[in-house]
Amino acid sequence: MITNLVCCTGLSQESKQTRELRQKIRVESNLVVLTVTVKDDRGRLVSGLLKDDFHVFDDEVEQSILSFTDESLPLSLLILVDDDLKWKEGTQMARSVRSIIGDIADQDEAMVCRFDMLFYPGDEFTSASMKFMAALKSAQSAAQPSPPYIPQPLLTDRVSTTGPPSVSAPTYSGSRPSKALEDALYSSAQLLQQRPSDRRRIILILTDGLDEPKLNHHSHEAVRDFLLQNNISVYALASGSVKSKRKFFNLTDYSSKTGGGIFYATSTYTMELTLTRITEQARHDYTLVYAPTGNNPSSKFHTLRVSAGPGYNATTRSGYYTTSSDTPNP
Repeated sequence: MITNLVCCTGLSQESKQTRELRQKIRVESNLVVLTVTVKDDRGRLVSGLLKDDFHVFDDEVEQSILSFTDESLPLSLLILVDDDLKWKEGTQMARSVRSIIGDIADQDEAMVCRFDMLFYPGDEFTSASMKFMAALKSAQSAAQPSPPYIPQPLLTDRVSTTGPPSVSAPTYSGSRPSKALEDALYSSAQLLQQRPSDRRRIILILTDGLDEPKLNHHSHEAVRDFLLQNNISVYALASGSVKSKRKFFNLTDYSSKTGGGIFYATSTYTMELTLTRITEQARHDYTLVYAPTGNNPSSKFHTLRVSAGPGYNATTRSGYYTTSSDTPNP
């Protein structure tokens, strides 16, 4: 188990360029802030690119990039832990969740929340490592499932073949998922909505992807739009194999539309490594800022596309919404 409690020195430093960019975002309300992930044709993160390497298209109209940094903004990270997992997956997830602690930088803040059919918010966003560790320990304990129920053999009268059984047959829970994943994501987004716009807002959900639509009050489309409206990225650690993509369709849609990512793991060890990969990707994204011009003025939703040169794949959120005053949101 990874239990590193000390953040790397490199993670604790915020550059002057990033501080100036954050100030610009706070002061000017007409800006669109993009977080961009760049990978090569082998799926490896690409570093060292410059502003001139990027081209941003808003409603397919190229924009002028006003500000650029090759590092991510400080994170507002909400870790959302699935409390309703099967024994094997739940045990592995509970053991791996504390590995996140070593990837939180001094300028970041985090909150740990849980869900099953209800949503259980954390106490607060904190940048204090000991408070964060205590929250992770609590989530780890809550996410640890109870041992599976193994019924004892029933002793019955072999002579009797009529009438009801002497003991009713056991009823097994879990035949249908007893959790509201969509509502949990919506509630998480409401908490992140209150965080400053000069921070990278991220939901990191640890789940098996199962969901019961009848338990949700918010549709998939409503949750996706709310995430886009508030520039919140979804990263998912899916307990399972990439072969089960159908089960993770909604999570895949959330992650791709919001500029996040979905990763699969089947053991505690791979889950720990995957969590490190997720935080590494979020930490090494590029940040681009522009003031939209020439896009479709009659549209409330504006599509986004970013390119970063031949041989590279640049991804960001699918678009953004404008308010009634034509101000990007955000």
